[in-house]
Amino acid sequence: MKNILSLLLLAGCFTAGNLFAGDNAVDYKRAQSLARRTEGKVFRDAVAPHWLPDNRHFWYRVTTAPDTFEYVLVDADTGEIKRASSAEKLGLPDGERLSTSTQKSLAPKRTTHTGGETAIRLNNTTAGSVEVFWVNESGERRPYGRLRPGETKEFHTYAGHVWLVTDSLGSPLGFFEAAPDILEVAIDGKPGKTERPRRERRNRSGQSPDENFSVKFENENAVLVPASGATTALTTNGTPGNPYRGPAVWSPDSKHCVIFSVQQVTQRVVTIVESSPADQLQPKLIQYDYFKPGDALPQVQPVLIDVASQTATVIPNDLFSNAFTPYGELNIRWSPRGDEFYFDYNQRGHQLYRVLAVNATNGAIRTVVDERSKTFVDYETKTWREWLDDSGELLWMSERDGWAHLWLYDVATGAVKNLVTPGNWVVREVLKVDATKRQVWFLASGVRPGEDPYHHQLCRVNFDGSGFVQLTEGDGDNSVEFSPDSRYFIARWSRVDQPTVTELRRSDDGKLICELERGDDSRLVKAGWSVPERFVAKGRDGKTDIYGVIIKPSNFDPKKKYPVVEEVYAGPQDSFAPQKFGRYLRQHTLAELGFIVVQADGLGTDNRGKAFHDVCWKNLKDAGFPDRIAWIQAAAKTRPWMDLSRVGIYGGSAGGQNAMRALLDYNDFYKVAVADCGCHDNRMDKLWWNEQWLGWPVDDSYVRSSNVEDAAKLKGKLLLMVGELDQNVDPASTMQVVNALEKAGKDFEFIVITGTGHGSAETPYGSKRRMDFLVRNLIDVRK
Repeated sequence: MKNILSLLLLAGCFTAGNLFAGDNAVDYKRAQSLARRTEGKVFRDAVAPHWLPDNRHFWYRVTTAPDTFEYVLVDADTGEIKRASSAEKLGLPDGERLSTSTQKSLAPKRTTHTGGETAIRLNNTTAGSVEVFWVNESGERRPYGRLRPGETKEFHTYAGHVWLVTDSLGSPLGFFEAAPDILEVAIDGKPGKTERPRRERRNRSGQSPDENFSVKFENENAVLVPASGATTALTTNGTPGNPYRGPAVWSPDSKHCVIFSVQQVTQRVVTIVESSPADQLQPKLIQYDYFKPGDALPQVQPVLIDVASQTATVIPNDLFSNAFTPYGELNIRWSPRGDEFYFDYNQRGHQLYRVLAVNATNGAIRTVVDERSKTFVDYETKTWREWLDDSGELLWMSERDGWAHLWLYDVATGAVKNLVTPGNWVVREVLKVDATKRQVWFLASGVRPGEDPYHHQLCRVNFDGSGFVQLTEGDGDNSVEFSPDSRYFIARWSRVDQPTVTELRRSDDGKLICELERGDDSRLVKAGWSVPERFVAKGRDGKTDIYGVIIKPSNFDPKKKYPVVEEVYAGPQDSFAPQKFGRYLRQHTLAELGFIVVQADGLGTDNRGKAFHDVCWKNLKDAGFPDRIAWIQAAAKTRPWMDLSRVGIYGGSAGGQNAMRALLDYNDFYKVAVADCGCHDNRMDKLWWNEQWLGWPVDDSYVRSSNVEDAAKLKGKLLLMVGELDQNVDPASTMQVVNALEKAGKDFEFIVITGTGHGSAETPYGSKRRMDFLVRNLIDVRK
């Protein structure tokens, strides 16, 4: 849902004199120059270790000042650190000197999703200049400048966004996908890989492991093809409406394979018009497949093929009566012995999720894992698993006790052996599993009382739940990188008000060996960047802590009154208030115009436990508003410079839906809203995202959350924006809310940005219009 094209080309994207004068003109100029003034102003904040063959020593290069670097050699065992102005002075062996191959973040060739704000730092170690491009959703290259030989430059971006580096002639050197942490990439001139690694390799050719057989599909049926000899029809009853499909998934002993019987449906097609294509005068019609909530979906059943008997057995669907394909593959997996295979069943409506096992001899089916919820099973992020084949066990993630935790299963019986990670906190990400030592390493949040519950901390625990230890200690959001032999790890932690601190720690007990670097933001602050303030206050129930940030303009005067603008994205799939250190240019640029910019996560968002999350179920209109309003009001009680008579809000995608909802249900508090590319009626948006939170069948919860249905309730100043080429959220969703507002006789502003997809407010023109609208209605309104 949050797939917003959010990389601001601030330079030249707006002018101060066209609409505003006086103080506004000065503010616009300051905002306009913020990106340029603050670029490359944070130092000692990025460490990319290069381990030597002894797995004890490593070196890195760190930026210490503009165009100034330091080379550092570290003895991981003793913590001894040697620093020099060049690699040669560190005495590195010739073979190790500057052996930085391009650190490739294996990536697709276009942006496919958008996460939180981050940065990518590129270091050109080649002898020539290189060109840098951001690759958008459509695969278009947006130029971001040139790096001279030896030059290092940091680019603001979002996790999941894809970048391309080419040589001066345009030949690709690598695609890089931005990570949640700052990604440092050394460009070495060697062509980069562009394939995503697959978690489990699958033979897509349909050939058996022993290469004696393969399965092909003809006339909607499956045919067994031996390496030599005649082919055999495995099925004969396939039809265009109910064909057999592959690829075949083979057992390791080549005695069986699994194919699929698919009950087809008519696919919904969405049509949009590109008004101003670059290659012709006349508009282009664009059509694409797009399932919406409630649509009929293809159903799939696994089919077991026995090679010896050359028979096909359709697995009875008593335990998976509504298996639909848009929720991803069935994730077929064979046991190492080939005696059974496993697959996932994600029941439509997401209140039941199963891992099922099928006997390869007789096709009998049984349940390994049965996951149920009265609200929803968060299948996207909380159905992680690790098969422990040697012991016949399965590590499984579940929220059944109210928190995202790991459980140990006996695969043969489907019985739970024990809870691995007990506690009122959440497992955020499993990093590695050591089946020999029977230990699991993972990032968790909320482990340490009194700490921000969104901060990641590295932990380790034994499979039986004993021996739990927290291995990181930094009071911030932690990420880790293990040494090649896993004896050590690099811990990086930061907060919005604390640049990255990089530490070297021992993996066995987490003991701090030495602090490697402490980020220096002094030049950033001197350049006119204001340090965000973290703030915590109680939510709607007077008990639950709500966490967020407050951003002031760099010329802040506590004697003045400032309008408040909230950035909102309340999609239930994650939490969104900034946690890590970063420039956060969108928020800070708005603040420079004379706003106090705030962002917080209310009830209904993720990463705080099941009860916190479940508020969103069949209730997307809530969007945590009561919590965030209480949070803003609490902040203003001790900050008289926050003028709560002038509160605005803006957001895109789910945030666009939220922003408009503010003027429907909470217009006594919010006066102005900018809603970009909103899914204003969840029946118009993509099926998989909306049925996850509102369920299936489609019921009145969809109506209750619809901005279209409630358009007549609008009070306040509203700007609606949409890109005409949005293939993420059907742009008709915005057009229909426009239609409803027109019928209700409401005053509002509406902009369609041509040639633009999802996230039109993040284009230079869209960004300018958003800023102008907020200034005109929240600042100039007092003049």
